Amino acid sequence: MTLSYPAPAKLNLFLHIVGRRADGYHLLQTLFRFIDFNDTLHFTLRSDGKVRRLNDIEGVPPEQDLCVRAARLLQQECGCKLGVDITLEKHIPMGGGLGGGSSDAATTLLALNRLWQLGLTRTRLMEMGLSLGADVPVFIFGENAFAEGIGEQLQAYSLAEAWYVLLFPPVHVATAQVFAHPQLTRDTISLRIRDLSLGSLHNDLQPVVCKLYPQVAQHLAWLDKFAQARMTGSGACVFAEFADEAQAQAVLSQLPSGMRGRVARGLPIHPLYDLAAI
Repeated sequence: MTLSYPAPAKLNLFLHIVGRRADGYHLLQTLFRFIDFNDTLHFTLRSDGKVRRLNDIEGVPPEQDLCVRAARLLQQECGCKLGVDITLEKHIPMGGGLGGGSSDAATTLLALNRLWQLGLTRTRLMEMGLSLGADVPVFIFGENAFAEGIGEQLQAYSLAEAWYVLLFPPVHVATAQVFAHPQLTRDTISLRIRDLSLGSLHNDLQPVVCKLYPQVAQHLAWLDKFAQARMTGSGACVFAEFADEAQAQAVLSQLPSGMRGRVARGLPIHPLYDLAAI
């Protein structure tokens, strides 16, 4: 039996750092939005308990792959004797702030919960996902969400239909370096969910990333000529929002030859939302 599922990217429509825990983790507020740009994963059932990734991915050995780690975590937590072969079609760039690895892990947990007939709830899968990474739970939560804490405290947030021009600066941002930077703002005033006004929000990591990676600043400056441009996550990818596909495509058609980008539609819900029971 083989199941094939998407793992969508996310945008952080804003990202504020509002404090820091004693263990060094940063406290944040952000608004996650899923978009129709995704990796695709194929899962083939094995009866011998082995977990294998069948294809090579540059820079990601199988033992470090979040998909493999997610599958083995499920086996360990549930005492499952089944296994799986995983093929990962990678489209979301790594180090881009789009949550690709976290989304891959979440799709793995959701898919294997079904393939192995484990019957775990969405809440339990989210708890397991958090042990793999702070962004994993939102992809299992399955709704666009206002997030607090280290990103795991989630409240569903309804967003209007929108289209995005997404640019891919040719750099791989080192997230740990950005969060450790002495010039990072760590005391932005906390917001209440009812006070959100997207026009006045920002990404606290963006100034630091632009300082360390000038190509990110160049892409932001170009896109900002058409609409307010912002970096997603810890970068490097940047985006701007448009009301319809035609506007977004018109901007993308003017992209200089040295830049890469695409148009993406904002999703109202994760495509695998129905895979997990409450």
